[in-house]
Amino acid sequence: MVDSATDSSPTDSEDLQEPMNAHAALGRFFAPDGSVHIPPQLTLAGLAEALYQADIADGGGDRKVLRVWDYSGSRDGEARDLTRTEVNTHIKAVGARLQQVAAPGERVAILAGNSAEYIIGFIGALYGGCVPVPLYDPREPGHGEHLRAVLADSAARIILTTRASAAAVRAYVAGEPAPLRPRIIAVDAVPTSLAASYTPAAPAASATGTAAPVDQIAFLQYTSGSTRTPAGVVLTNRSILTNVLQIFAAARLEMPLRIVSWLPLHHDMGIILAVFVQLLGLHLEMMSPRDFIQQPKRWVDQIARRGEDDIATYSVIPNFALDLVARYGAPEPGQDFSNIRKIIVGSEPVTKAAVERFAGIFEAHGLRRSVLHPSYGLAEASLLVTMPQDGTCPLFSSFDREALADGRAVAVDPENPAAVTFASNGQVVRPQELTIVDPDTAEELPDGRVGEIWLRGDNAAAGYLDRPEDTAATFGRTLTRRLADGSRSLSSGTGPNSLSSGTGRMASTGWVATGDLGVILSDQLYITGRLKDLVVVAGRNHYPQDIEATVEEASAHVRPASVAAFAVPAASVEKLVILAERADAADPAGDAEAIDAIRAAVARVHGVTPADIRLSDPMTIARSSSGKIARRVNQKAYLEQQA
Repeated sequence: MVDSATDSSPTDSEDLQEPMNAHAALGRFFAPDGSVHIPPQLTLAGLAEALYQADIADGGGDRKVLRVWDYSGSRDGEARDLTRTEVNTHIKAVGARLQQVAAPGERVAILAGNSAEYIIGFIGALYGGCVPVPLYDPREPGHGEHLRAVLADSAARIILTTRASAAAVRAYVAGEPAPLRPRIIAVDAVPTSLAASYTPAAPAASATGTAAPVDQIAFLQYTSGSTRTPAGVVLTNRSILTNVLQIFAAARLEMPLRIVSWLPLHHDMGIILAVFVQLLGLHLEMMSPRDFIQQPKRWVDQIARRGEDDIATYSVIPNFALDLVARYGAPEPGQDFSNIRKIIVGSEPVTKAAVERFAGIFEAHGLRRSVLHPSYGLAEASLLVTMPQDGTCPLFSSFDREALADGRAVAVDPENPAAVTFASNGQVVRPQELTIVDPDTAEELPDGRVGEIWLRGDNAAAGYLDRPEDTAATFGRTLTRRLADGSRSLSSGTGPNSLSSGTGRMASTGWVATGDLGVILSDQLYITGRLKDLVVVAGRNHYPQDIEATVEEASAHVRPASVAAFAVPAASVEKLVILAERADAADPAGDAEAIDAIRAAVARVHGVTPADIRLSDPMTIARSSSGKIARRVNQKAYLEQQA
């Protein structure tokens, strides 16, 4: 690729001017009542190109929109910048190359690390009329089986990669019979001269059986596949466009801005953020997850205010990153973070301890605690479902542990020994509907009752690829009993923070059963756990993340964010098993003492005695491709060892 001359100097404010047509263009999709209307012929690629052409007409082609930081050769990192026109030219070149070798609707896997080429390849596949499947470099440790399963399930016959990853990709597929090996294309080897031959892609097969391009498959987002072959979530142009509009309206972005991210692009939060930003021609600064994990201070340095410019800065991170930054990324004297408008925290439960540690350090450097926005989302809803929009964030509430075990959220003082504290994930991004349901009866539950979160909106995926039974179990669900009108504080849709679409009485059909447990109280959504991860011992419900937090606090011998708690079958009742990694500097000779402390703490706090507690070396507990503890994978491995 040929990119603009650059160095690692700060981005100038004149390079970050607002795309003049983004607000106006997206505003046209909203009706006065807040509903969204997307033309049936519109696709992600179509909207991206329309916004690009409008930007060019306003003289925005030379504006820098993508900066990628590389720390492989320099401690301070080297920055590479691409302009709006350069990104678009590379995208069209990739689109044209795919049009030469792929049929419309063909699936194209992306196997590479975080890079400009990854984003360009993904959007280039959309431009070429193909269906991108975001994955990762095959050298990524611990995910070989997941990658092989996804490639087989998606039947991708073309792989987009980079020159840096190409040898590893070729080695990975070398075992396949020659006729079955995918074609491998290095994005940075595609000549930009091909862009001149690009033509808008012809309509491909629709995900919903209609002829409308808006209902065509946009891309496949694979789940982590904790106990089965990973499932491909079918995201359409309509679902992604709707969620982009929902996010745009809820985030209330200030212009000009820059968005800083290290999120892995194979993860839904990472790729949709990148596509959202490039779609609108906004400014994205990116590094690799590895560069962040090795030196969290790198992200800290990039989000800090630069000189006299108060450019609105945004970022999206998981909860563990708050703790990691607080431990290893403390700011330097004089660094200023008053420029930060929002840090959206998602992907995993947000803990009060992590928020307090992070905010306690950065508030002294101008960061406002209120910029931290715990959020909730899932691939089956495209990405984002809720985030705080009422100015009360971050908000934490404490509930009685015994009442929660009985399915009731009873507020208690945070200092109460029986208190369990959860972050509010705010209000629904609109237009969308959300309710709480009894997972056994599909009956709607009132406020204050814990149940499965169900949602309804055009941002919902079309289903799982070639999995009709799984699709029927999750999508298009029907509520068997509704609450009386007005009995849920968030069901009327009359206020700006409602958990419904603003269209009045919610429908009974067309719901997505998320598998997540939650409760609604005082216009706030609290996520209490995963339905399938719930530990049920002697008829009582225990939330695994609550037990895991107790384990971490019980002994300094335990490595932070490295505990898995799950139940296993026994003769009469399920039993609790705890796996934990030792702290980095911990001596295995201290295991016995730590296990005794853990057993005593869990029995005291939760009223259940673990049947088995095992300690292991760091990074030995199975994690998902996005880095979260994979409880069901660990449970399966444990049971196989016991067999």
